Amino acid sequence: MLNTQPNLQACDDFYEALIAAHQGLSTPESHAINARLVLLLANHIGDQATLQHALQLARGSAVPTADRRTTPAITPVVPTHAVAA
Repeated sequence: MLNTQPNLQACDDFYEALIAAHQGLSTPESHAINARLVLLLANHIGDQATLQHALQLARGSAVPTADRRTTPAITPVVPTHAVAA
């Protein structure tokens, strides 16, 4: 089962590390690091049903449209290299 409740012990530290990992990268390099991170974490999770549920949530298709207004969503963050200076 996919845990969608807050579970990171040092979420700000992880966020800073994630942003730092993208510093100085081109957009394709940034996409590549994200893809590698997803595959590493998917391998760590290992359970196909959990991964499928995560894919559905990430795409926004796991929650019926009527329920999306009350269901908290994970908001994607634009990498800092993609923000116009």
